[in-house]
Amino acid sequence: MLIRLLNPADAARFRAVRLRGLTEEPAAFASSYEEECDRPLEATQAQLAPKADGVVFGAFDGDTLLGVVGLQRESMRKLAHKGVVWGMYVVPQGRGREIGRRLLAAALDHAWTQWQLAQVNLSAQTGNQAAVALYRSLGFEVFGTERGSMRVGDRVHDEHHMVCRAPAALTKE
Repeated sequence: MLIRLLNPADAARFRAVRLRGLTEEPAAFASSYEEECDRPLEATQAQLAPKADGVVFGAFDGDTLLGVVGLQRESMRKLAHKGVVWGMYVVPQGRGREIGRRLLAAALDHAWTQWQLAQVNLSAQTGNQAAVALYRSLGFEVFGTERGSMRVGDRVHDEHHMVCRAPAALTKE
């Protein structure tokens, strides 16, 4: 299993995994399949181009992309000590192989060592017990729960807002 940063050459594979996640787990993402299905491949290539404030990691088994996770640094000066995890998804045939753990660990390592962030935030559907357990196991804590955060069809979903703080040895405080 190879975990690496994605780049514009990975756009078609990333797009396929992303759309699959939006279809199979619509309550896990703020975006919807309908909002992203017609997005031009060039937009995805631009999204995966190297940036100082945003990265996407992928998990590969050979040439097959099995999982993805994005990390975005907050852009405002007073918030730039924080990052946000987004778009985490592992395809069903990749589950049970520690792929999600390895992807999130790579994102956190990048946050701490490359960007020297003090904390990383994410949101997780309260009913997704596997995801919440994974996030907790890597140091995330719930700091709030938003009732009715997302509506998918006629069903309302709650979300936990979670934070992981940088290891004390890496903080500048």
